[in-house]
Amino acid sequence: MSIETVTLSEAAAKRIAAIVAADAEKQALRVSVEGGGCSGFSYKFDLDGQPAGDDIVISRDGATVLIDPMSLIYMAGSEIDFVDNLLGQSFQIKNPNAVASCGCGTSFSV
Repeated sequence: MSIETVTLSEAAAKRIAAIVAADAEKQALRVSVEGGGCSGFSYKFDLDGQPAGDDIVISRDGATVLIDPMSLIYMAGSEIDFVDNLLGQSFQIKNPNAVASCGCGTSFSV
């Protein structure tokens, strides 16, 4: 079975590269899916040093994103984006699998 990969927008890649450049011990953004949140699941964003053995590694323009295989099941086909607008700055995940999401932008259901 093939799982669609996750993509990284140009804006997200630039922001991740800038964030990890400020911390010599961190090399990547780890994105994971956890149970909880207003809609059943929520995204978690952390800085990480090295990928785990089974991580999916996504690279673009000097930025690296790590996703564990369990989270990838819920994120397949998604795009990670970085949005800077009047409401603030945040990473957002455009997930085609989400049937509902919350106004906070980090909670969803499948």
